Amino acid sequence: MKLARWIFLIAGVYGVLLLTPALFRPPQGAPEFYYGFLGLALVWQFAFLVIARDPERQRPLMMIAVLEKLAFFATCLALYATGAMRIGPLFLGGMIDGALMALFAFAWVASKPKPT
Repeated sequence: MKLARWIFLIAGVYGVLLLTPALFRPPQGAPEFYYGFLGLALVWQFAFLVIARDPERQRPLMMIAVLEKLAFFATCLALYATGAMRIGPLFLGGMIDGALMALFAFAWVASKPKPT
């Protein structure tokens, strides 16, 4: 459980530090989507911190966190594959989400309760 705690703690802190400054920049495009995305993404960072506090109890939420990371990772890959996205900061963010997705899945597997 110690590994899961660290993975989710680092992911949550990283996400909060990365996303919070974006709240103070003007949106590029539709503000409701920009601030809606940021708000939802920040809420998930706090969910990661909740998981980090008690990975054993919050283990079922870990797989939902994997899906949360898959959503942006898969979107970026699909957009890049169709030529609708170039390699840049957003694409790299999607690849970081892919790495975190793999770490979250690993944490879920590694935190499987031992049979008694």
